[in-house]
Amino acid sequence: MNQSEHASLPSRLRFSLKQLEVFVAIAQGGSARSAAQRVARSQSAASAALAELEHTLAVELFDRIGRRLVLNENGRAMLPGALALLNHAAELESLFTEEHAAPLRLAASLTIGEYLLPNLIAQWQHQHPASRVRLNIANSTDVIATVVNMEADLGFIEGSQTHPDLLVKPWLTDEIMVVAATGHALGKSTVGTGKMNKAQLRDATWIVRELGSGTRQATDEWLIQHLGQVNVGFELGSTEAIKRLAAAGAGLACVSRYAALDDLRSGRLAEVKTSLPPSRRRLAMVLRKDKRLGRATTDFMAHCQAG
Repeated sequence: MNQSEHASLPSRLRFSLKQLEVFVAIAQGGSARSAAQRVARSQSAASAALAELEHTLAVELFDRIGRRLVLNENGRAMLPGALALLNHAAELESLFTEEHAAPLRLAASLTIGEYLLPNLIAQWQHQHPASRVRLNIANSTDVIATVVNMEADLGFIEGSQTHPDLLVKPWLTDEIMVVAATGHALGKSTVGTGKMNKAQLRDATWIVRELGSGTRQATDEWLIQHLGQVNVGFELGSTEAIKRLAAAGAGLACVSRYAALDDLRSGRLAEVKTSLPPSRRRLAMVLRKDKRLGRATTDFMAHCQAG
């Protein structure tokens, strides 16, 4: 080995991957007890590993608040690199045994997670039989928080929400549409025969998603901008529940065209034509700016873009 090759070697590490694993688990769980469950160690072993890591680095990584451990500025600075190092170690391990391949951790809004990703994940799994996928479905606000907190490698959101730590990559175009029961007076009178005017839309009872969802944000921006006010009768955290309530004749619903496609084809719901301009939005992928992406995450993003 020549001198230049020797100079490029890293100095001896003073901490271990196990210590980093405990540190990340505590950061995500908030206590040594929860960390011990995540990394399959005893609570005393997890506490000892954290103490050794902090002693080695000569800094505290957490503020102790009662029994809770909350990341301080040192811990926040260390977390992205620790996660990247652990993910890279898992990738190296997977080169020799597919059993230990790091799972692909995804978070998606309800519309994307329930209506768009299942087929994409199934295709991915068929092409990568050894791959493991974990999908957390929540509203867009929670998806953003999950990616910011590094509990997911890649997020899928609706609407224009973002965060300074995130990189937003535009993905698909979606449309918010108005639907009602096929036999409902409002839906039946407008399908193919005309459009509901603004006065009719203001008087209607609306079924919408809960605050914090990307679909609700797009709905509010669209309806309030053009109608001034709407009569919200129901706020629900499930698109399926919204569609079922609309199909039962409870009112007009605002949903993604992707979410309503099968119901429109089956005749359970009818599209309600309105005098409002179309409401289109971009669906997007989000990831942390400072996170090193693993091969599986990069390949899955390309798979979604191609699909």
